[in-house]
Amino acid sequence: MSIRIAIVDDNIFLQKAIAEKISFFDDLALKFIANDGNDLMLKLEKNRSVDLILMDIEMPKCNGIEATKLIKSKYPQIKIIMLTVFDDEANLFNAIKAGAEGYFLKEVEPKELHQGILEAINDGAAIHPRMALKTLKLLRNPINFDDIIDENIKLTLREIEVLKQLSKGLNYNNIAENLFLSPSTVRKHIENIYTKLQVHNKLEAVEKAKRNNLI
Repeated sequence: MSIRIAIVDDNIFLQKAIAEKISFFDDLALKFIANDGNDLMLKLEKNRSVDLILMDIEMPKCNGIEATKLIKSKYPQIKIIMLTVFDDEANLFNAIKAGAEGYFLKEVEPKELHQGILEAINDGAAIHPRMALKTLKLLRNPINFDDIIDENIKLTLREIEVLKQLSKGLNYNNIAENLFLSPSTVRKHIENIYTKLQVHNKLEAVEKAKRNNLI
């Protein structure tokens, strides 16, 4: 009997690349592809016959970490392997904490991915060798990721001004008026801020900016 797989990724090219990797194996069957966590939940409502999800992390609307939490609370029997470009400890830690059974980088070879899927289905852990070493380091030296300051975050002065206004609870139009900008320009600045901070909403942006002493 085939293992029924769902792919969750917002990049059409990567969706096809992942689908091609699992197509090499007769014991893996692709059930459907979703574009983000929200799309995944809608598709699972219609088709729950999924054994394992290959989950991207960075996605709009509902990212892979949040989607994993939702799946594990509603469909705990479904196994989840994160399939991402992020090889940092914070995403690894958050994915495992959310309930993921595995963590692979998108560069993974088809055979290695296949083996990881089999391990996850059989209640094992499926982790990319490079990430396995990071997992051991995390166990030896637990990190409070909320306290980490990311020195790689570089916001422009204008983005910081917009973020300060955003932290006061102002809407796009208010911010535009205060900074003598158009609402569309404010929207673009906020999109850039979200991308640079790797967040998906105002609350996350403000919290991360404060943690990193940006505002």
